[in-house]
Amino acid sequence: MASAPSDDVFDQFLADRGHETEPQRWDRSYNKKQCPDCGALHDDDAVTCTVCGWDPYA
Repeated sequence: MASAPSDDVFDQFLADRGHETEPQRWDRSYNKKQCPDCGALHDDDAVTCTVCGWDPYA
């Protein structure tokens, strides 16, 4: 029975082909959080983007 490839090997395979393998996080702009998808600015207590619905944990 063959074993599944490790996550590191799979991540490297995707990265070699131009795919993002690291989880996205909020960007920072001045003293606000900035959505990496749409660029909307939010207060530091924001959990999801109220403009596009982006969620860093989804």
